[in-house]
Amino acid sequence: MEPEPPQRSLIRANDAFYDALEKHLLDAMDALWLHEGWVRCVHPGRDALVGWTAVRRSFEDMFSSTRWLHVTPTAIDVMVFGEIGVIACVENITTEVDDEMGMTVAQATNIFRLTEGGWRMMHHHASPAPMHVTQAFDGGVQ
Repeated sequence: MEPEPPQRSLIRANDAFYDALEKHLLDAMDALWLHEGWVRCVHPGRDALVGWTAVRRSFEDMFSSTRWLHVTPTAIDVMVFGEIGVIACVENITTEVDDEMGMTVAQATNIFRLTEGGWRMMHHHASPAPMHVTQAFDGGVQ
């Protein structure tokens, strides 16, 4: 039996990140991220967070204030450079916060390091992307 290609296990780690995000699984985030003082996370429209403590706190805050979250990554590009894995994608994000539904799109880069325990995230950067409306405007405002 041939060993699994690193791209396949990297995609599984990336899927685990979005699954933990959607299901508000802090323990899964703990298992997925490197616990280093230099890891970075940039949520859409936010400042950079440096260090696992700050990154973890941001997920705690997000999970406590967001009732429902769905993220569908599309346009996924997978690159492996030895022990470093990079996934670039478009995040299609639907949220429910304070009884309001919202939809945003972000360009994301997720960087992982291959460890003895598998791929561990060390950098997540998501920046707001322009949304293109494809329905003609009828002049009405809701």
